[in-house]
Amino acid sequence: MICLAALTVAGCTSSNGVEVGFKTTMKVDPVYNAGKVAVGEVIDAKFDVENTGDEPLILSDVKGTCGCTVASFSQDPIAPGEKGFVKARVNTSGFHTGPVTKSITMLANTTPAQTTIVVKANIIK
Repeated sequence: MICLAALTVAGCTSSNGVEVGFKTTMKVDPVYNAGKVAVGEVIDAKFDVENTGDEPLILSDVKGTCGCTVASFSQDPIAPGEKGFVKARVNTSGFHTGPVTKSITMLANTTPAQTTIVVKANIIK
């Protein structure tokens, strides 16, 4: 009975036809350095996410750690050897001058499931 349940779960697919539960690997440059940015400017950062494994890469959730950072990402599975993206928009209104680091957390079908990427800048007047 337990074996039958395990086989049933292992064979489940998601709504987009991709097998659920299969892990893959990815490559992403974890830091986007925007350099010098004036207070009030918006930073638009783009991270290329490459699927380096043998299964489709599924980004299930991508979030900034504060309200000033809004993230978007590839919604479709990323095939092995292909690239997707994560975009982060950081609004620097109200920032103090000096260095800042804003984190974005990505959840995917990788081990570990959570990966953190960051946007860095030096805020000037």
